[in-house]
Amino acid sequence: MRDLDSVADELYGLRPDRFTAARNARAVEARRAGDPALADRIGALRKPTLAAWTSNLLVRERREETRSLVALGEALRRAHHELDGERLRDLGHRRHLVVRALAREAGQLAAQAGQPVGEDVLREVEATLNAALTDPEAAEEWAAGRLVRPLSAPVGFTAAAPAAVAERPRRRPPDTPEKAREGKEEREAEEERRARLERARQEAAETEREAHEREERHRRAQADRERAEAQLHEAERRAAALAAELRDAEERRHTAAAEAREARDRAREAEREARRARRRAEEAAEKAAQEERSPGRSSSGRSSSGRRAPGRSGGAR
Repeated sequence: MRDLDSVADELYGLRPDRFTAARNARAVEARRAGDPALADRIGALRKPTLAAWTSNLLVRERREETRSLVALGEALRRAHHELDGERLRDLGHRRHLVVRALAREAGQLAAQAGQPVGEDVLREVEATLNAALTDPEAAEEWAAGRLVRPLSAPVGFTAAAPAAVAERPRRRPPDTPEKAREGKEEREAEEERRARLERARQEAAETEREAHEREERHRRAQADRERAEAQLHEAERRAAALAAELRDAEERRHTAAAEAREARDRAREAEREARRARRRAEEAAEKAAQEERSPGRSSSGRSSSGRRAPGRSGGAR
């Protein structure tokens, strides 16, 4: 019989629409195997949201990228701890590029798994990745690949405070001018350090806001580009259809013109044949009329005047 970890690994790798049925089936199997406690624990596993499942899918399918993101979060927290403003800016720029790229990769993986996701889900995935970069506990939770809901990034970083500050012992009030001067210098140094920390935090927050605004502008520009490309595609499709219709009409026009020429030629030829036939008919009628008007002999041998033609009588006298 499998344990809870192996069952959870299986279930949280399934699409959300398949989770509940598979969870219930595994709980029944555990109960039939005589382990009601395991069955109850399996039955208590919660179905992940679509954004959580997409984040889990990224962890499961892109292990190397997961390790890289966790390492980037550690570097960011270390730079924040050390008040390294220049490194914070460099890592912050890399952070936004990596988060955006990994969110798109997660969306592609979800589509390949048969569950396309929209922009709202991808924004929740981005929030989860930012939480993993900011909070080490969130990074560990995300890297386990069993999220039930997306994570939210806290404000700032949750890295531990510098040990020199957290564990600094309280000093006794200075009792000499020299100690008073040292205490004043130390307090001023501490105040300067805190001021640098505050400036670094403000700069990081400003960088975060600027990056978010640019990402929003990029998303809007991307949506505008997609709409324009769709309109262009439709216009090209319509233009191609009209061009095909124009070609068909031109072919029909050529065919009709050729048929019209042939019909005109046949009509002219028929007209010539009709004139020739008319002339032949008129000539035949004229000839018949002439025959009727000319003198001729009857069949009895008489002339047209009725007298017998001259000749010998039937016997000698």
